[in-house]
Amino acid sequence: MFALGRYAGARRRAIVALKDRGRTDLLAPLARSLGLGLHRLLLWGLLDVPVTVVPAPTRGWAARQRGGDPVTRIATLATVDNPDVAVVAALRMRALARDSAGLNSAARERNIAGRVLRTRRRLPVGVEVLLVDDVITTGATARESVRILQGAGARVSAVLALAAA
Repeated sequence: MFALGRYAGARRRAIVALKDRGRTDLLAPLARSLGLGLHRLLLWGLLDVPVTVVPAPTRGWAARQRGGDPVTRIATLATVDNPDVAVVAALRMRALARDSAGLNSAARERNIAGRVLRTRRRLPVGVEVLLVDDVITTGATARESVRILQGAGARVSAVLALAAA
């Protein structure tokens, strides 16, 4: 699991502004950061191409409130010029998952358990998968997402987040 930095300062303000205040002008700089992180993982040999980027799931109502899923939008922008990287929104969040802000570690685990589901989108067979998310706090969403992807036969090689809380 890798994070591009701490969930603090300008990084935190940018993520919050994008997600909660509709600051779509922040998509491009956040995508550049994610693209750089992906490039480093490839350069260090921790990932190989072709690779499929799977955005962590978001709650449906949150995506509707935000005009779409910001993590998927960031991942798509970050990889647009790389033909060896595909973005597949292969996960979704089952209804009734609460917003995890303010929940402790145990409550986050209970909130996420059994609520990450696969979509109908197919993952390429035999291709490495990179799970991406905006913020890793306790890792509950990442763990459940990896479990679901591996259960579907995906080879999840890493998790990359914009920030770690």
